[in-house]
Amino acid sequence: MENSTPMNDSQSQPRSTPRTVTPLSVPAIDAVAGTLRFPLKQQALDAVVKGALEEDGAFNDLTTIATVVSERRARGALVAREAGVICGIALALDAFRLLDPKVAIRIDVEDGTRVTPGASVMFVNGNARALLSAERVALNFLQRLSGIASLTAQFVAAVEGTEAKILDTRKTTPGWRQLEKYAVRAGGGYNHRLDLSSAFLIKDNHLAALDGDIGMAVRRARELAPEVKVEVECDNLDQVESALRAGADIIMLDNMSLEDMRAAVRLVRKRAVLEASGGVNLTTVRGIAETGVDWISVGALTHSAPSLDLALDFD
Repeated sequence: MENSTPMNDSQSQPRSTPRTVTPLSVPAIDAVAGTLRFPLKQQALDAVVKGALEEDGAFNDLTTIATVVSERRARGALVAREAGVICGIALALDAFRLLDPKVAIRIDVEDGTRVTPGASVMFVNGNARALLSAERVALNFLQRLSGIASLTAQFVAAVEGTEAKILDTRKTTPGWRQLEKYAVRAGGGYNHRLDLSSAFLIKDNHLAALDGDIGMAVRRARELAPEVKVEVECDNLDQVESALRAGADIIMLDNMSLEDMRAAVRLVRKRAVLEASGGVNLTTVRGIAETGVDWISVGALTHSAPSLDLALDFD
């Protein structure tokens, strides 16, 4: 589990490109949760989607080439088969556009929007070969990221009314980290540190190299990068006291009992951020939040989220 100050924002939005869409009156995410910005610029977005299309052989789709005449046009609705939170619209849109630059697309919901079964996500109208060849890649992006957003939204709902924030971890699919952490934000969650260079997280194996000396570990971290937040993973209350005395900014309560978490909250008294980690699921997360911890990190958000059931139905 890892951390820097949680953010509900990311880098920059993709640059505008011509597209035929119907303007939306509903924002991608509400004002309370903050503005949701897509993490990839257009060039990086194109590279990710083109790579996925090439991986799938979409530029040489033998079945479609053999069965569909090149001039034929088609239209279809991408719909939700179950309730959830949508994420990945930009990727799906790019998949269709890279195979048919003239495709007309009506976007019915933006990232961060909750949908019910049967809801239309987008409507596409374009070259039939292009739509068929792009279909699976568009759905793979949308289903995976919407699954993460939907699971995150369930955890966020489970702790509603408490002060605890739901955070992700670095347990992400290689190459997909920015997208998966973006999906967590779309579901109303927050992000841990992006990578190993973003913040300090002193864990048990780091402490083992220093004979368990938390004070020395924190001091060395401060000497290396004094402006960076320092977090210490603690297995017991004695370590929590040592981390607090050493001046840690964030203290992780790793697999502690609810009783010990409550004791840690009383001990720390807001002098450091307290994060609960380990043993967190939809059954346990409410009880953890009610101990008074500030953050709850959930690896399952990205490593175990089931894909949301979406489909592209052609007329």
